[in-house]
Amino acid sequence: MAKQRAKKRACDPRPVSLPDDASAEELAQLAWAVAHPARVRIVRLLINREACVCGEIVAELPLAQSTVSQHLKILKTTGMIQGEIDGPKVCYCINAEKLERLKQLIEAL
Repeated sequence: MAKQRAKKRACDPRPVSLPDDASAEELAQLAWAVAHPARVRIVRLLINREACVCGEIVAELPLAQSTVSQHLKILKTTGMIQGEIDGPKVCYCINAEKLERLKQLIEAL
């Protein structure tokens, strides 16, 4: 097989101006929510369940409970998941609207 060489594109020295895009901040926040493998696993777990108690999430991950709690806090702060207090437990679920918004923002890149 003959190797094809990719054509080198010369860098254009002219300045590029980007439009002010309010969605950039939103994308950055939502991307940060899933910027760690543990958070990706938590999101995947919650997508496949209607709701999940923190202890069940901890049982699925090879991480300490305190570490899982930190990841849950980040996901909750960004709005990717929602937590509802159920007695002494917190029951988490995916925020389908935020997940869909993340998909839209990535698709628009």
